[in-house]
Amino acid sequence: MVKLTKKRLDYLVPARTGTAFKVSKGELIKVIGIKGGQAVDFFAYNVSNIKEYLSAEHTRPSISRLFPKVGQAFYTQERRPIMTLVEDHSPGIHDLLFAACNPSRYRELGVKGWHASCEENLQKSMAAIGVTQVEIPQPVNLFTNFPILPGGGLGVEAPPTKAGDYVILRADMDAYVCVSACPQDQNQTNSGNPTDIKVEVWS
Repeated sequence: MVKLTKKRLDYLVPARTGTAFKVSKGELIKVIGIKGGQAVDFFAYNVSNIKEYLSAEHTRPSISRLFPKVGQAFYTQERRPIMTLVEDHSPGIHDLLFAACNPSRYRELGVKGWHASCEENLQKSMAAIGVTQVEIPQPVNLFTNFPILPGGGLGVEAPPTKAGDYVILRADMDAYVCVSACPQDQNQTNSGNPTDIKVEVWS
């Protein structure tokens, strides 16, 4: 178990919103589901080259898995580790297949007018720290329960996490991180009711 000794940042991320921040190589990022049953979209970008980012489609072949085990890394499209999953105190169900929700997705689901989305949360949160025009990669969908069904279908089920479940990731390079408390309320992605999350950075 990782020993957390010095907390540098502590964010409450309200339901349906996001936050972005910078981490240094070696720092630890703890993502906590306050009430449980909430999905979290996690994005990361190389500080030295914002065009290099955590890439789900490159991570999967690099580790030969659908999602890293504890001790394995997430990779960029340059095939370099950017984050490592160092602890998982949750049921261990996450996703590296689904894109971030965006306005088009909500229109597809029948929503009329504006609806908060993880894509918009990413853009707004990164802009708030001075980083604009970022790529919209497929996120790491923490705590998200999208099972592969018999016959190759994809399910959307409520996350089995309980209050206080968390994961810890280690930055393998200086990185910008964005975390979105997913606002999806048109299905069971967030148990039908998006809730707050918490993020801590430990150095």
